[in-house]
Amino acid sequence: MSNSLGRHILVEFFECSPEILNDVIVIEQSMVAAAKEAQATVINSTFHHFSPFGVSGVVVIQESHLAIHTWPEFRYAAVDIFTCGTSVNPWISYDFLKKAFEAEHGSALEINRGQIDLLERISIDSLKKERQNHEIDNKYDQVYAPNENVPTPIFKRDIWFTDKDENRALSIRYDEVLYRQKSPYQLVQVLNTYAYGKMLTIDGMVMCTERDEFVYHELITHPAMQLKSDVKKVLVIGGGDGGTVRELMRYEAQLEQVVMVEIDEKVVEAARQFLPTMSCQLNHPKLDLRIEDGIAFLQNAPAESFDLIIIDGSDPEGPAEGLFSKSFYENAYRCLTSDGILTLQSESPHFNGKAFAELHHCLQDVFGGEKVHCYLGFIPTYPTGMWAFNFASKGDIHPTANLDDTKAEDFSQAQGLKYYSAEMQRAAFTLPPFVKQMLRR
Repeated sequence: MSNSLGRHILVEFFECSPEILNDVIVIEQSMVAAAKEAQATVINSTFHHFSPFGVSGVVVIQESHLAIHTWPEFRYAAVDIFTCGTSVNPWISYDFLKKAFEAEHGSALEINRGQIDLLERISIDSLKKERQNHEIDNKYDQVYAPNENVPTPIFKRDIWFTDKDENRALSIRYDEVLYRQKSPYQLVQVLNTYAYGKMLTIDGMVMCTERDEFVYHELITHPAMQLKSDVKKVLVIGGGDGGTVRELMRYEAQLEQVVMVEIDEKVVEAARQFLPTMSCQLNHPKLDLRIEDGIAFLQNAPAESFDLIIIDGSDPEGPAEGLFSKSFYENAYRCLTSDGILTLQSESPHFNGKAFAELHHCLQDVFGGEKVHCYLGFIPTYPTGMWAFNFASKGDIHPTANLDDTKAEDFSQAQGLKYYSAEMQRAAFTLPPFVKQMLRR
């Protein structure tokens, strides 16, 4: 090895875990760990998840790099490990990654790069001096080891989370995984993003971020609460991040009880630990927090037991799939008081138009065509930005005709709300023609 500048091994891993090969977080962590296992100095990592399958990325090390591209559908990964000098053994990284990817077998070809006897060394002292001057000019961007004048490179991460379907994707850059737990129902994660603060995801879908969550939580709560001043008992199905409960507790003087039924305790755990601005009211004395199946809870709840029901669920997949069924909303109707209100998120007209329209029609079948009203909000981190909600009244309450603008506006200002106001309530229920067309049967 003394006759070459570096060692380069071209690696192929076969029969790997497809789940691992499609998980950008696991891939990035494994590649960084493989570099460190070989005693390399990690400088930067850049990774991206492609739609619908595959991860590509590179870990830059002081001794060169580790690069990867995966094909989960073939259970195959191609890896490139290049180390300069003799201080780092690339085969240590190879062994680490083979185990990390759960590969049944792998193959590799080692190439010696930069044969010394074919090269001529020249003097580059002028470049060295220029580099030293540059480091002095940028000394505040460096981290120095104790009692040393040589700067230690700062490890910078550049990883992209992607929320996608077969044809579209939203990518958000983050630098750290704060929470990652696989529950019996789903994968729950909290990522620290650069643009949106901490972000909660479930099974690869964005649930909320610190920067824009107020739009969703204010819209799912206040349009109903401002119309019905005698709300005493509220049921929240889902809502494990705590944002909806936080907004409800702005009315704590009039409320007797809020029952929140969240199926996955890991969502609540993640929110308590890393999303305090949302979960701040989860210990409120008027909150009855239950970790159980919301669908079963509603089936067994007494008739006319809630003045307001809020369905704060995720997309119609996994444990939330039952929240989009007619029988579920028939039970919700039964459990509402005679003039009770139901509000819920109802997908995006652009991103999930079929589910959006079908859910609206389902509610009309249960509550009556004139009792169901769609309204819109705009949330940057939700696919397409435009997001829909539904308002359904068991009685005769109308979402705009019965609105007291002065009362709603005073409440918004007193509470320091960021999205909701009387004007926004009226605007939200004013639908563009293409949405009206989608909702026609």
